[in-house]
Amino acid sequence: MEPQSLKLQSPFSLPVDSDNKATEFRPLQISSPHMRAFHLAWLSLFSCFFSTFSIPPLLPIIRDDLKLTETDIGNAGIASFVGSIFSRLAMGPACDLMGPRLASATLSLVTAPIIMSASLVTSPTCFILIRFGVGFSLANFVASQFWMTSMFSPSVVGLANGVSAGWANMGAGVAQLVMPQIYHLLISLLDLPVSTAWRVSFLIPGLFQAVTAIMVLAYGQDLPSGSYKDFRKAIKTPKDDFSEMLYNGLTNYRGWILALTYGYCFGSELTTDNIIAQYFYDRFGVNLQVAGMIAASVGLANLFSRPMGGALSDKMGRSFGMRGRLWGLWLVQTVAGLLCVLLGRVNSLWGSIAVLCIFSVFVQASSGLTFGVVPFVSKRSLGVIAGMTGSGGTVGAVVTQMLLFSGSRFSTQTSISLMGLMMIICTLPVTFIYFPRWGGMFFGPCCNTSSSSPEEDYHLLHSGSDKTESL
Repeated sequence: MEPQSLKLQSPFSLPVDSDNKATEFRPLQISSPHMRAFHLAWLSLFSCFFSTFSIPPLLPIIRDDLKLTETDIGNAGIASFVGSIFSRLAMGPACDLMGPRLASATLSLVTAPIIMSASLVTSPTCFILIRFGVGFSLANFVASQFWMTSMFSPSVVGLANGVSAGWANMGAGVAQLVMPQIYHLLISLLDLPVSTAWRVSFLIPGLFQAVTAIMVLAYGQDLPSGSYKDFRKAIKTPKDDFSEMLYNGLTNYRGWILALTYGYCFGSELTTDNIIAQYFYDRFGVNLQVAGMIAASVGLANLFSRPMGGALSDKMGRSFGMRGRLWGLWLVQTVAGLLCVLLGRVNSLWGSIAVLCIFSVFVQASSGLTFGVVPFVSKRSLGVIAGMTGSGGTVGAVVTQMLLFSGSRFSTQTSISLMGLMMIICTLPVTFIYFPRWGGMFFGPCCNTSSSSPEEDYHLLHSGSDKTESL
């Protein structure tokens, strides 16, 4: 009777572990604080993806109005990724210092006016600067992953991270479908000129982003126990300053390997989003509408594929510990690389669509599997590790875009196959990830776990929460 009475006295609607982190994930609930944080996190990040990718669907109109060249458009696309790189690196330490709620809302409120100011653009240079500034909002991805790790137990954190990021990433696909409709409605209902209609269209994503940021501030909670500021004051562990926290993260080799891995799953997904519509248009002669639908389907697959990767990571963790998480990541991303190689070599339209769909599932699941490992790397520098990994995704996209899809050195189909080969090669370093407390892909834990490395003293796992603990 005593355990039952204690359970009834719990202030949480979900079962929790010793740190009050939820041990179950119920996405159809909005109970506070765990599931409310989940919904606020993915919706806020969704609005950021929607803002960032609200420009590409209207590029044909913007290009003609501003007299943009192909070089201008290419530089603008790269600029949006570069902005995301810097902001993701900075967001990690910001979350470590002030908590995910305040860091996320602040960034959204700062960048919302930037996408709205797209309505004032009059030159190619201003257009490139706007894309650079808007790209900063994607750093909310790091805050979202940090927030989920703060709210959910290791046994379900992979699933929570996967669903949160997967649902949020759909913002890119939704923007591809919705922004042209907003533009046409402004013309048909308000009889606005073309030059005015596309400019007014960008007020919508900016307002949406600002509203979600205010919701995060008003209804969100950093931790199950309360605010992050109070938590940092109360903890008994050594209080790291910014430089020490940054140093601990940057010197953890596992973070760099995960950044490289993420660069060739999420980075490859971003690159595919950029080139796939034109690829189908040029190679198979489909019209622009059909090519756009094919491109949108890649982003919309995140509804289930990235969450599936997170769920698989948790399942492998419960069954085989950290070894299972690492093997799952390596295997799924390697298969994604093989499918990418095949995509560039298939010569039929329907065959290419089929391979693209399967590739999308595997490459997005790889992203979920990557962030199924991230929370276990270092607790004291969790934000830094998450920021490094998240930045790796956009760095991979920039590098791949510049090496393979800029200029005429390779045909597009050859470049797609080479991208797949890069994915396979850049996944191999996962085999070098080793945790003294839990082991790696090929070796078990050290016999003397008490002499583990310093960052392992800040591990996230607790007794009985995951089989990884017993490895």
